[in-house]
Amino acid sequence: MHDLSGKVLAKLEGHQADVKSASFSPNGQYIVTASGDQTARVWDLSGKLLVELKGHNTEVENASFSPDGQRIMTTSNNTRISTRNTYIWDLSGRQLAKFENSGSASFSPDAKQIFIVLSGVEVWRVGGLDELLARGCDWLKDYLASHPEAREKLKECQQR
Repeated sequence: MHDLSGKVLAKLEGHQADVKSASFSPNGQYIVTASGDQTARVWDLSGKLLVELKGHNTEVENASFSPDGQRIMTTSNNTRISTRNTYIWDLSGRQLAKFENSGSASFSPDAKQIFIVLSGVEVWRVGGLDELLARGCDWLKDYLASHPEAREKLKECQQR
């Protein structure tokens, strides 16, 4: 990474193959890189490795942050068999989703949805565990109202 005068500010070292892409987080505090070594990595501005995104089975050709900076989308591409997979990760490096045989993908401006080109264009909601639990409890609310013994077993829904 260089400043405008060409001075080196940090070196992002650690990938075992060529870096295919790099992008800043929306707040400008982090960088995500994609590499032919089947990993993507998140770095701070000093060049310190923060997270390694493992789980791709081919080279990672692209990595980018969601508009809110809370998730990362990576794309791996196996050119030998013309297969592309898209992955969604949280900032701790946990894989949240994998879309096999996908084409292009993009986050919505509010980062709550993604579109994935599969056999057609599909739109998917993106959410964390808390959001999924809240939606599940909301879906069950009528049942839980008439079955209090079930509510006792579902501790996640007791506070909702």
